[in-house]
Amino acid sequence: MSGELTLTGQVLAIGGIKEKVIAAQKGAGCRTLIFPTDNRADFNQLPHYLTENIDIHFTENLRQVTELAFQK
Repeated sequence: MSGELTLTGQVLAIGGIKEKVIAAQKGAGCRTLIFPTDNRADFNQLPHYLTENIDIHFTENLRQVTELAFQK
């Protein structure tokens, strides 16, 4: 995980979306990614070959992140 939260638990935008997607897929073998909602446009600009076979979730706050990251 990488990113930043405000003191009230809001998820802030991150940089390097393309690099994070490549690293998650090829390096770590991840297929589920959680990104800030503010990065949706950045993700949507990625080439299709990078985004296929990825389950992507966009979140606004820490509660949403923890529900996704720690679901049973």
